[in-house]
Amino acid sequence: MVWTRRDILLGGLTLLGTAAVQKPAFAQAASYFAGTAVDNGVTFGATNFAKIDKQWHRQVVRYFSSEPIGTVVVDTRHHFLYLIMENKTAIRYGVGVGREGFKWFGRATIDSKSLWPRWTPPPEMRKRHPELPEFVAGGSPKNPLGPRAMYLHRDGVDTGYRFHGTLEPWSIGKDASSGCIRMFNEDAIDLYQRCPIGTAVQVLPHIADQAPPAEVSQATPAE
Repeated sequence: MVWTRRDILLGGLTLLGTAAVQKPAFAQAASYFAGTAVDNGVTFGATNFAKIDKQWHRQVVRYFSSEPIGTVVVDTRHHFLYLIMENKTAIRYGVGVGREGFKWFGRATIDSKSLWPRWTPPPEMRKRHPELPEFVAGGSPKNPLGPRAMYLHRDGVDTGYRFHGTLEPWSIGKDASSGCIRMFNEDAIDLYQRCPIGTAVQVLPHIADQAPPAEVSQATPAE
């Protein structure tokens, strides 16, 4: 499936789904995209990272944690997702998290993953927004999951929450979703490749508050 630039921008502006409460004007939204990229045969809008505050860029940071290497830790208060690596480091990603009333915390595992996933709005979301379709095909410019989805389960049961891409790169760093953890599309692709099925996930509201400043401020760009 090939997206036109018009499809990409209109998709991001018109779909409610996990959308932000308020959307910028069309011209401002367009500035968050810079050309296109191709992934598994799908052409999508590339994020204009020159427009994005550098704190939300993917980067390697010093990070001390009692969690095992390979664990994903989400700091919802400060809008960061950490993939714990060796030598007291982590890959840090900027994320968008649940807005008020849609926040959640706890442990889970990535029990399934999908390339260009189909999106099916849950019944409670369709009740709030009856204009939503029953489903949106994977690869559609109106699909809010973007190029990747990682499905979070707890005790073998789907929590209904996911790590996924976004149509709205301006929402990263904000409380904007209906509970899912949204990422830049490029970051969702990167995390998907690094996290096998069974990856442990911990979602906390305050992890960065417990860390010495060096752990969250001293960073080097990720490769």
